[in-house]
Amino acid sequence: MTTVLVGCSGSGAPPDAQRSTAAAQYGSQGIGAASAGRLRDGGTLTLGISAWPTQLNFHQVDGATDGVDQLAQLVEPRLFWRDARGVPHPDTDYLLSAKVTGTAPQTVVYRLNPKARWSDGRPLGAADFAAQWRAIGRGDDRYHVADPTGYDQIASVGEGTGAHEVKVVFRTPYTDWQRLFTPLYPASAISTPAQFNTGWINQVPVTAGPFEVGSLDATTETATVVRDPRWWGARPRLDRIVLRTLLPPAALQAYRNGEIDAVNAGNTEDYAQLKDAEDSEIRTGSAWDEVHVALNGAGGPLADIDVRHAVQRAVDREALADVAAKGLPVGVPLLGNHIFMTNQPGYADHSAPWGTYDLTEACRLLDKAGWKRQGDGGTRTKDGRKLRLRFVVSTATNRLGLDLSQLVQSMLGRAGIEVDIVKVPTNDYTAKYLNHGDFDLAIFRFTDLTYPSDVLSIYQRPSGRQSFLNYGRVGDATVDKLLRQAAGTLDTRRATALYNRADAEIWRLGHDIELYQRPQVMAVREGLANYGIPGLGDIDWTKVGWTKSRARTRTLTGAKSQEAERTR
Repeated sequence: MTTVLVGCSGSGAPPDAQRSTAAAQYGSQGIGAASAGRLRDGGTLTLGISAWPTQLNFHQVDGATDGVDQLAQLVEPRLFWRDARGVPHPDTDYLLSAKVTGTAPQTVVYRLNPKARWSDGRPLGAADFAAQWRAIGRGDDRYHVADPTGYDQIASVGEGTGAHEVKVVFRTPYTDWQRLFTPLYPASAISTPAQFNTGWINQVPVTAGPFEVGSLDATTETATVVRDPRWWGARPRLDRIVLRTLLPPAALQAYRNGEIDAVNAGNTEDYAQLKDAEDSEIRTGSAWDEVHVALNGAGGPLADIDVRHAVQRAVDREALADVAAKGLPVGVPLLGNHIFMTNQPGYADHSAPWGTYDLTEACRLLDKAGWKRQGDGGTRTKDGRKLRLRFVVSTATNRLGLDLSQLVQSMLGRAGIEVDIVKVPTNDYTAKYLNHGDFDLAIFRFTDLTYPSDVLSIYQRPSGRQSFLNYGRVGDATVDKLLRQAAGTLDTRRATALYNRADAEIWRLGHDIELYQRPQVMAVREGLANYGIPGLGDIDWTKVGWTKSRARTRTLTGAKSQEAERTR
């Protein structure tokens, strides 16, 4: 552990207002768009995921990870797709239409595509919607739910005028109703607590997507999906997609070796190695992707709001964003909002004063909380206890993440707060540490929360023994009320105003240290089409494929290599 022990003096200036405009143009995307006629039929796409998931139910608390979400996008129903601006549209492979047919109470009628069927042959129907609602939204603690938001506002789910129509009635209005039932799981595999909690461990029992699971190899930590011959929609361009578990350094090397076909290049070191790589191109765009340091307010020193405020004020967010931005082709804007990204309608900066670096104020707040500066530079209570925080990071954390952790450690050291950085196994980070509140500080990202109500499970007070995604368990009645009101109004302007009032309160509570909107930079193989950074939207996996020119290039390259061998 390295702690910098210096005097409590000096303060930082407020964040530069111009940084908030540094993000890429609103809704921009970089996916190498190409029409179906330009793509060849077949081929394999190999991608990396950072951790091997064992719980494959995305709605179960241990399954709410990027890797599980990516697998679910390929093999399970997603009722709506979002365009580059984040606007949802019905996915007609599953949903012919969906509309609010009444407001007192709010009633939504879904018309399902009659061709849509589960891999066991049953058609998608009201029973599946009802089972998912009962598991997630009824408050039954036997179901270990990641996020009940929206589902817990439903009064009933039933069949509409026919077998392919579903009628959902809400007890209270819910603005972001399009985010529900995605991914949709079958009633046959989530109806009981045992099915929901353990039926998806190391297996995907039923699917209904353009791809099906070919293999889940826990030894090599590799998942393979292949075209599902029963798929009723547009034929996917790819034969298969392979997901390999690779820590960030290994993923970069695998890409350079030609073993995977895309890799994130969103930090200085990786971008420098990838920007001029052969058979490669860089794609950039905007996405819902934030980086923050979570503060555990459930116990220990950070249970005191003054200590949380002190930690916020002792961290120089601008310096951290500058480190993240160094050498990149895109801006890295500070985030002043927990709910809206800088390139999203509704964004307003509420970070002042809590997110404004001021070391003198940090030390004053610690003194107010009873933590006195000692002659050796440390901070103690009258009974001699040291102010010492445990910063838990995953072994999958990349170089930038470790650099940021060490900088935070150094910054807090200047305020007399000793910080131990503790590395824990990647596969245990969420399940054993975040979910159980076994940390004081933790640095991680929330991604793809385009629907504002997605954040309710992060910032509302936990219910019962479950924290949902509020790992630090910081919250209060005011935030709960504002978020509920925002999620429960169908007036977009009023909802936005309420969300922003809630955000100001979240800053005031010292929920976390919101840092910046993560730069979206990706290296992909030349000729890979319709994949990359989809703005605030979704990838259409049926359209992802290799261009015909890519096939010709590889054939010519192979022929030249064979000719060279013959002439040696």
